[in-house]
Amino acid sequence: MPEAAKNRNNVIDRIAHPSILTALADTRVVAVLGARQVGKSTLTRRIATADRPMAVVNLDDATLRDAAASDPAGFLAGYGRPVLIDEVQRAPDLLLSIKEIVDADTTPGQFLLTGSANILTAPKIQDALTGRAEYVTLWPFAQAEIASASTNFVDRLLDADPPRVEAAPVGRDAFVDVIARGGYPEARARSDARRRTWYRDYITSLVERDLRDISDARRLHVVPKLLRLLAAQAANLFNSNSIAGKLNIRYETVADYTQLLETIYIVRRVQAWTPGLGSREIQHEKVYLVDSGLMAYLLGADRTRIAEDVQITGKILENFVAMEIARLAETSRLQPRQYHYRRRDHEVDVVLETPDGRIAGAEVKAAATVRTSDYKGLAKLRGARGDEFIAGVVFYTGARTIALTDRIWAVPICSLWTD
Repeated sequence: MPEAAKNRNNVIDRIAHPSILTALADTRVVAVLGARQVGKSTLTRRIATADRPMAVVNLDDATLRDAAASDPAGFLAGYGRPVLIDEVQRAPDLLLSIKEIVDADTTPGQFLLTGSANILTAPKIQDALTGRAEYVTLWPFAQAEIASASTNFVDRLLDADPPRVEAAPVGRDAFVDVIARGGYPEARARSDARRRTWYRDYITSLVERDLRDISDARRLHVVPKLLRLLAAQAANLFNSNSIAGKLNIRYETVADYTQLLETIYIVRRVQAWTPGLGSREIQHEKVYLVDSGLMAYLLGADRTRIAEDVQITGKILENFVAMEIARLAETSRLQPRQYHYRRRDHEVDVVLETPDGRIAGAEVKAAATVRTSDYKGLAKLRGARGDEFIAGVVFYTGARTIALTDRIWAVPICSLWTD
């Protein structure tokens, strides 16, 4: 599928954009959170210029950051409302002053914040805006954003109406290029060799800056190797003991550092789905890399290896599909929660559960044909849940959408970004 259309200003529209505008209309503080270099500044400055004019403060500027840190209340007094504060986690004491301001004046849309660390979980700043702010996650580009898709695949799945594709690319060509390029705007624009250099420097920046901003951890030098091991284990059950042995550190440290990486939006943990709500917290998790291009770099995999190495192909394709679904689920009409499902004799790669308790599922296969065994897990889940099972799909590398059985379809990979 061609690199699609952009809007008339030659900027890719972000699916989070309407959510931010909606939040600004009724919420005092709106925080746009995500990894570095995913386009938070571009999107929020566009909003501050075109949608809701406001002053812009960038705390990457050392002078502004020092002023904000030394006198937060005085610093904020120098700006009117509304105001955009970029990279707010670099001066966390500002949040306490923002809290005081919005407690005294409940007018919505006063502060638009961006951050490369999750303000909800960062230990230094987690409580400041509870109940006063709405948080919107900005991920690396979804393929649906790049393709300017007008519909949301997750919505269509939950309507039991997956896209009817007829002429998709067949075989590994269906996904190799999009996986290798990933979704970071800067990385996508580079050649393969230059992209690898970008990711190398990106990881260094994560360790030397972002993690140190939010953590007092002392062994951050192990993080690059930890990331490589997480990439190798992605789409499998998370085993902190195995990783700890390879790093020669305690398994508790692996768990803590993995949580830090989730805090800065580099990895994402996904719980196992079970019918009982309470038992979900004790089931095995999976850990995914949020971006397929970063994962390919960590695995040392180029396009050829992504297509041909059996140790990599299935793993990186499942990771890619799961994270594309995660991006779309956040802006889905029903905003389902995402899980995986695993039993002794069957599993389902992705399970989506709606607020009313209905579920949909997805399996991921790198083959161009689908066998009965490929959707056994979906069929068993359908049988166990009955009418609560909305729909299931098997993503594959064939050319068209095929109805396999009751409420289960085979869909080409590009269904994720095809109307």
